[in-house]
Order: sequence, then C-alpha cells, then structure tokens
Amino acid sequence: MANSTRTRRLLVVCALGVAVAVLHAQSKRPVTHEALWLMPRVGAPLPSPDGKWVVFSVVQPAYDEKDQQSDLWIAPADGGAPPRRLTSTKAAESGVAWSADSRRIAFATKRESDEANQIYTLDLASGGEAVRVTSMSTGAASPAWRPDGKALLFTSLVYPTAADDAANRRIGAERKDQKYKVRIYDSFPVRYWDRWLDDRQIHVFVQSLEENKAAGSKAFDALAGTRLVQNPGYSGRRLDSGEEIDAVWTPDGTSIVFAATTARTTAAYATVHTQLYLVSAGGGEPRELTHGDVTYEHPRFRPDGRALYFTANADEKQIYALDRLAMAPWPWSTSGAPTVVSPSFDRSVESWAFTPDSQRIYLTAEDAGLEKMYAVPAAGGETTLAVAPPRGVYTNLAIAQRASSPIIVANWASSINPAEVVRIDPTSNDHRRLTEFAVGQAAELDWQSPEHFSFTSSRGRRIHSMIVRPPAFDPGRKYPLLVEIHGGAANMWRDQITLRWNYHLLARPGYVVLLTNYTGSTGFGEGFARAIQFDPLDGPAKDVNEAADEAIRRFSFIDGSRQAAAGASYGGHLANWLEATTTRYKCIVSHAGLVNSEVQWGTSDSIYHRELMAGGPPWEQGPVWREQNPIRRAANFKTPMLLSVGENDFRVPLNNTLENWSALQRMKVPSRLLVWPNANHWISNGEDSRHFYEEVHAWLARWLGTTDKATN
Repeated sequence: MANSTRTRRLLVVCALGVAVAVLHAQSKRPVTHEALWLMPRVGAPLPSPDGKWVVFSVVQPAYDEKDQQSDLWIAPADGGAPPRRLTSTKAAESGVAWSADSRRIAFATKRESDEANQIYTLDLASGGEAVRVTSMSTGAASPAWRPDGKALLFTSLVYPTAADDAANRRIGAERKDQKYKVRIYDSFPVRYWDRWLDDRQIHVFVQSLEENKAAGSKAFDALAGTRLVQNPGYSGRRLDSGEEIDAVWTPDGTSIVFAATTARTTAAYATVHTQLYLVSAGGGEPRELTHGDVTYEHPRFRPDGRALYFTANADEKQIYALDRLAMAPWPWSTSGAPTVVSPSFDRSVESWAFTPDSQRIYLTAEDAGLEKMYAVPAAGGETTLAVAPPRGVYTNLAIAQRASSPIIVANWASSINPAEVVRIDPTSNDHRRLTEFAVGQAAELDWQSPEHFSFTSSRGRRIHSMIVRPPAFDPGRKYPLLVEIHGGAANMWRDQITLRWNYHLLARPGYVVLLTNYTGSTGFGEGFARAIQFDPLDGPAKDVNEAADEAIRRFSFIDGSRQAAAGASYGGHLANWLEATTTRYKCIVSHAGLVNSEVQWGTSDSIYHRELMAGGPPWEQGPVWREQNPIRRAANFKTPMLLSVGENDFRVPLNNTLENWSALQRMKVPSRLLVWPNANHWISNGEDSRHFYEEVHAWLARWLGTTDKATN
C-alpha cells in the first residue's frame, strides 16, 4: 500500500514537472530566421599585453548588407565594467593588433576616402580618432607592431612586376582600361572558392611610424625583387576570402618570419606545402627555415623569445592530417629539425597561446561535438584536458603575454548560446562572460541543447551523433526524422549555432534533427578522419543510415516511417549517394553536392585531393571511380529531391547540380531546382538564406508533414 501511494505521488510530481516545462516552453518564442540572423555577432577577443583590456568586434547584422554595421569594442578583462564601443563606422575593422605597451591598437579598414583597405592606428591611452598610416593602392591587411612600437608590418596583394606602389597603381589602371577582357593561365590553379585567380601575389611591407609622423613615409616592400617572389609557384596560403602569409616580427624587431610556398603550380598533381621563411626588415633574399613534405604555418614566438612555434601538418599522400604544434629554438639552427610538442595528442590544434612565463601552452581542440581547452608544457610533453565545457565550444583562445598571471580569454558558444567573450579559469574548470550582447535574445527562444549518443556501427566503429528536438517538444508525440549530413568530410557537427544549416530552425516545423559524425569526421582522432580514404561515400552513408536506425530505436518520439535526409557540400555528396542507394527516405535535400565525381575532379578548384581519395586519377578507373559515383546509379533515382546550388560556387561547380537535375527529370523523379545567382558554395545573403529555409521547410512538409500523423 505504501509503495502504491509513493508511486502515485511520483506520478503526480512528474506530471507537474512536465506541465511546468510545457508552460515554460510556451512562454518562449519559436526560433525564426529573423531571430537568428539579426542577433549581434561577437568576434574573436584580443587581450592587451598587460592583461587589462580585451578588444573584439561586434557585427550588428541586417538583411540588407548596406545596413549592416561592424565596430570594435573594448571591455576590462576583470569584468569590472560593461564593454564600450571604440569605432562607429559602417566598414568593418579586421586584423586587430595591440602595441607592446598596451596603449595602441592597429587594424585594417576602409574609411570613406579610401580606395581600398588601409591600416589605421588608435591611441587608447590618449583617446581621439583613428589615424591612417598606410596609403597603398592595392590595400593593406594583417598589421603587426614591431616590438619597439615604432613600425608596423602588413601585407598587400601586388603585381609581381611592380617596383613600388606607383607602379601598382599604373598597372591596375592599365588593366582596367583594356579594350579586351580575357583571363590567361599557364598552370593550375585558376580559381579558388568563388573567385578567379590573377597574377597578384602577397608581399610583406614595413611602415615606419616615426617618419610617418614627421612628413609621411612610404611603406617598404621587404620581398620586392627577390628570387622567392619571382618563382612562378610563389604564393601564400589560400583563405576563403583572400590570401595570408602569417607574418610576425622576430623578438629583436630586425626581421620577419612568414609562411609561403613555391609549389603552387604543382597543385594539379601534388600536395602544396607551405614553408617558413626569414627576411630582414630592410629587405634581401629570404632564407628558407623549413622544407620537406610538411606544411608549416602560423609562426609565433614564445614570450621569452627563445623559441619559435608553429603548426605542422604532415599530409603528404594523405587526405587528412592533424595540425600539430611544433617548435624550434631561436635563433634558428640549421642543424636540427622542428620538434612536435605533443606527438601523442590525437586531436588537431585549433587556437593556442602561451602563458606569460613561457612555461605552458593552452590550446583548443575538437572532441566529440565540442571544442575543449587543453594544456601542454611549452618544452613538450603530454597534453592534458584543462577545461571541459558541459556543452558548446571554446574558440579564438588568447592570453595576455605580459600580465603577471595567465589571463585567458576566448569566445564561448553553444547551439543555444550565441558566441560571447569569456574569461576562462582553468583552476575552477569554468568561465565567466565579459560580454552579453545576445544573451537576452537567446534566452527568449524555445530551443534545447542537443542530446549526444554513440553506438558501434556494423563496421565496428564508434559513431557519435546528436539529436535536436523541435520547439514545444512533447515526448508523448511522434515526430518525423530529418537526417542532416555535415560537409567536409574533414569537419564535425558541433554544439554551436550555425546560420547555414541551423539545427533548431530546421527542426522548427516539428522535426527531430539527427546530426551524425560519420567516418571521416574530425574530433575523433587522425585515424578516424583518414578512414574515409578509398571509401568516400558508401561507408559514411552506412554510418548515417545506421545512426538513424539507432535514433529510432532509442527515442520513442521519433516516427521511423517518416524520414528525410539533407546535406550540403560533402553532405550534399552523401545526400546524392543516398538518392542512388536507398529508398528509406521520403525526400532528400542536396545543396552544392556532386553527382558525378569524375566531372567534379575536372571542374573543381582543387583536384589532387580527390585523386588521393579515390586512389588514382579518373582515367585509371579504379574501383572508387567506378563503384562510388552516384551518376552511375541514376537508374535507381526514385526519391523526391530538392536541389540547390550557387552560380559562383567553384568548389562544387554548377554543372554537377545541373547533371543531377537532368538525371532526376529523365527518371521522372519529383524534383525542384534552386539556383542562386549571387551565392557561392554557401548561401550567405540574408534574404536568400531566409527563402532557402522556406523552400526546405515547404519541401519537407510536402513529403513528411509535421509532428504526429494524428495532428496533420
């Protein structure tokens, strides 16, 4: 009798708890595109060397890009006062750098009278307006203060034959006035991401600030006329938005270390490695510091100046390799090779920084859907977990280099917490916010953190997944399942807000969203990421399908009779493979996905990596080319499919989507084609993005409906 009474009481308590949870959810707003898109976006924090201040950017987004604003803000590192705005212009500032005395910052921006981005400095100690210190017709980026504060280095993309900026201006004007328009190439590559490449190359410049104060001075090109830049294969490392060479001053301020390659023209048949170089700030032929089949990037000097650190990626003949921290004593010795700091650490280093005493390095790395903070002795040794957030990701970690004790700042975010600046305390295994620009808006939304689960696949691998529940979630109802597939494949579903494939916005109409880190994903060790080689589609697709089976088995609120799949980029490749190999899904969405891997090899901006994946070029017709190419199975296309592609996508060019569309139409499969004239690999315009989600939701509703069948 007593047990029966206790049971009834427990049931009452549980019922009350569910009722309270439902009322709480009903008091919040569903996730909308506007709520996500218009939230303030807080950028990477940069602490002053003395540890007193933190500078960061804040973007106030808008659907119309001309109404968007991005400014620099500053906050005390002790959290003793709210942040305050430093700049107030429409143009964004980038590449912020502190002077060693913590009095001034430098940054790149384009003010009203500028033809291109220029370097500005702002004296925070005395106040006043930012002062422009460069006048480059080709623009300026990535400033860094010389240790004595009397000069800056920066980079610019210049014409290889130009001896000075006047020549750059003249060549630019002549090309603009040419009567004919043609792009001419003699070697690969010819385009990257969403832009055609030209013959401009990245150089490092030195701008004196003392002469600039007196009568103005021209920036000095430290690489002009050198044999290095005259090499046809010279280049920096490619970024989505440009090019970078990671230039830093040596501790004595007499020279510059940077990362570059002379092998760009081999990209069609070999991995292109960047190496470290040393050049005098006064010019002269750069000295190559590293060499071999390893990519060295991101050089950084230890605070005591006695060693140089950098990332090392040994990806020769491999489709993936970890970014590991490596070091070499300074001054550089020609007798020894760089040393990996922590060889046993099986994660790729993301952001990293030294403690002021030069004894320890803190770093962030992906791990099973999160990004955690780790510590390693600067001299080398085992990497240990320092701070493990219960959810979310730490990114953009930085440490004040001249503070009396480590002042560690970073961005922290999760899939229900927009990124803010935080100060991390490893001793308490926690952090506290220094900013709260979007905290209030996020708290008003009805969204829940994803639930993690793992299972062992039929191939014996441990596969990690997350599920995201829809708003106003009721565990007593049945929800269709949307299997969302990440791109990469060297990527990972993370507990973090994303605008391109937002988990909660996809779930909003009443879907449970499944996010699976299939074989080939990062955050699970180098071997797991490499295991996709020679099995690019079939194995990962099996992981995705088995994860869906596992989710249906585990969670009674999932309606296994109504499943859909969607993906972009590599996720789009896998979505197209599912179209060719299974009919389990009621519909499929594929954005920027290849359907013909052989055509993709020849038209993409990068081809050699695809050859490594398949085990040889397509004309050799190895088994991957024959057996794992969706178009070869077009006779099996039956599932209704929504296709989407940007016209300016050079990573997975438009022709692949058009070929897929033709095959679907030929097979009389219900299908819909979205072509975005102003988009690249991603749909970045606000209005385009909003309509993309409308199209996806309409497609899912057409074939799945929403919530349980009784309510449709």
